[in-house]
Amino acid sequence: MKILVSRCLLGENCRYKGDHCRNEKVLALAKEHELIGVCPETDGGLCTPRAPAERIGDKVIAADGKDVTAQYRKGAEIALKTAQEQGVELCIFKAKSPSCGCGKIYDGTFSGKLIEGNGVTSELFLKNGYRILTEEML
Repeated sequence: MKILVSRCLLGENCRYKGDHCRNEKVLALAKEHELIGVCPETDGGLCTPRAPAERIGDKVIAADGKDVTAQYRKGAEIALKTAQEQGVELCIFKAKSPSCGCGKIYDGTFSGKLIEGNGVTSELFLKNGYRILTEEML
């Protein structure tokens, strides 16, 4: 099976603060499945490191006040195209991310409070019928 995975979970330093969140459970899946890495945030044109961002309604706003919605949407479209071209059957995305979070995301106040919701990429993938897990669901 082909699985689309957030690159930060694979150990790539692409998170907003320039680090990764390598996940051994995710990496272990490579023994039996093909893992295809994506980072919608960097693929959409954002640099690493960058200001943290959170969803506020349909927008994604960075902590410095910059609207980064366009970059998030572009990255989501690129990730979806990759999934479609590669015949991906499952996605494992970074929990709570304004891009990849699924089920729970931060509330947009940069206070650490979680609310029900999905990141921009997860929202697009769910609308297109993809099954999404986060590393916390494994």
